[in-house]
Amino acid sequence: MSKYGGYEDTPRLAELYDLVPMYNNRADRDFYLKQARSADGPVLELGCGSGRILIPCAKAGCDITGLDLSTHMLTSCRTKVENLPNEMRERVRLVQGSMVDFDLKGKYSLVTIPFRALQHIIGVEEQLAGLSCINRHLQMNGTLIFDVFQVDMKIMSRILSDKEIENTPEFKLPDGCRLRRTHRVVAVDSVNQFNNVEIIYYLTELSGEVRRYVQAFPFRYYFRFELEHLLARTGFKIVDLFGDFDESPLKEESPEMIFIAEKVREI
Repeated sequence: MSKYGGYEDTPRLAELYDLVPMYNNRADRDFYLKQARSADGPVLELGCGSGRILIPCAKAGCDITGLDLSTHMLTSCRTKVENLPNEMRERVRLVQGSMVDFDLKGKYSLVTIPFRALQHIIGVEEQLAGLSCINRHLQMNGTLIFDVFQVDMKIMSRILSDKEIENTPEFKLPDGCRLRRTHRVVAVDSVNQFNNVEIIYYLTELSGEVRRYVQAFPFRYYFRFELEHLLARTGFKIVDLFGDFDESPLKEESPEMIFIAEKVREI
């Protein structure tokens, strides 16, 4: 597993994450909020990070547990939870731990893994361990929902580049500083099916000094039937497969693969 997704190396990254417009405007938040609100019981979010999805779920009345490996991301999330009204705060539990090996001493009706967090699990044995662990924490006929990007082979064939690609043009922060962000793929391991990725933040201070923060991590990519087999091996049956967060069917041009799976046997 790619430890912490690169967030633990630089504490400032957890703060910068919350400032990125493409994260704040990402359509997955409304999708997962809808799923959590319709759950018939408590919800577990794996890779909850700084609470981008968890906080709206708590505000909507969900009984939700968030698990994340990064100390800094959880600290950010905990601060937001502490600022909620008492009745909302009491519905949230935060736990530091790995999504491939956790024991929360309880059962959930819904487990979610938003924003491609499953792609931080690199090896097959860890993938099976994580899905089996989820199985043990789900009620029978409970639901697992997660998303990964759908691989575009045309893009994958030319993805390796030393050149940084800007994905967030510079914008002004509330404190007057300016932030822009780039990314690049620095290495490709096609045998083990992951890329080494860097997300690079350029923060211009009020003094004019530019600080460069690099979030580096390996990122696994999956194919549809690979995931179907992993789910079948760990006690799940796929009940829906979407190609985007508007719940449209998976097509060749779909940007996402969003799996909705039901627990059908104990592991």
